[in-house]
Amino acid sequence: MNNFNISPNRFPWPPVIYGSAILAGAFSPLFLPKLWLSSPFSDFITGIGVMMIVAALFIDFKAMTLMRDKNTTIMPNKGAVHLVTSGPFSFSRNPIYLANTMLTIGAGLCFGIIWFIPLAFAAAFITQKLAIEREEKHLALKFGKPWRDYAHKVRRWF
Repeated sequence: MNNFNISPNRFPWPPVIYGSAILAGAFSPLFLPKLWLSSPFSDFITGIGVMMIVAALFIDFKAMTLMRDKNTTIMPNKGAVHLVTSGPFSFSRNPIYLANTMLTIGAGLCFGIIWFIPLAFAAAFITQKLAIEREEKHLALKFGKPWRDYAHKVRRWF
């Protein structure tokens, strides 16, 4: 079997991980104290949350559009066809996962549920272990020196 055609994962972990974190955050007030600041700080924090969500959606859209334009997959369980290093990929090797983490934190800030924040970092850690590290091995095997040069220049998260 050609190692270039091997996918990094058999299962698309990241959407499940981040979806689970968001659901857990949404349902956390049923089981845990809400723990939030009162007004006027809560209004300021909500505004930051909205800005984070908008920025996250922008990064997601730009990264996914760029990947589509380069004819490579956005599915984390499919092998890459092209190495994408421009746009959001010029400041993060994983802009979609970074944006998903920002989106989760932003939701917590908007809804005033602090539990979204540790859940976002847990989702990022689990995504790194179950997806990113495997994806990076796949990219190193498939693209060799261009991948190594890119990985040396651009950080994993930001």
